[in-house]
Amino acid sequence: MKTIAFVLALIIVALDQWTKVLAESHLLYGVPREVFSWFNLALAYNEGAAFSFMANMGGAQRWILFGVSALASVALIIWMLRINGSDRMYLLPLGSILGGAIGNGIDRYQTGRVVDFIQWHYGGYYFPTFNIADVAITCGAVVLLIMSFWFDDSKEEASA
Repeated sequence: MKTIAFVLALIIVALDQWTKVLAESHLLYGVPREVFSWFNLALAYNEGAAFSFMANMGGAQRWILFGVSALASVALIIWMLRINGSDRMYLLPLGSILGGAIGNGIDRYQTGRVVDFIQWHYGGYYFPTFNIADVAITCGAVVLLIMSFWFDDSKEEASA
């Protein structure tokens, strides 16, 4: 199961980097390409963290955010390697988060910014543009959160 989780992370990294190359080679910066009335492909660059947090730090955020990504990746790898027994169910969401962290970390290391291209909107309101790595991190975190409530054995032990 650990191998599958690490392969999942590698697949996410490869898919993330491949789609970012496609976005940069087929989309014009800031010019949305409508796919559906509520969904565009739109090349954007994010020098900050989520929702452009820290984007205006004059370049220092590049190495701070790369460091956060690298530390998170190492922590996730250690966590995944230590998982045994019934906790194995946490491996896939952790692998998803790991793949996303590495994908965005590669961008930060190489260019100091993350390539985003997925844009949802409705009624003139636009959700911040994002990428495959962001999707992987978010989905993995949501699944982990749900699992922590659904499969939390400590609640059962405390009530016994």
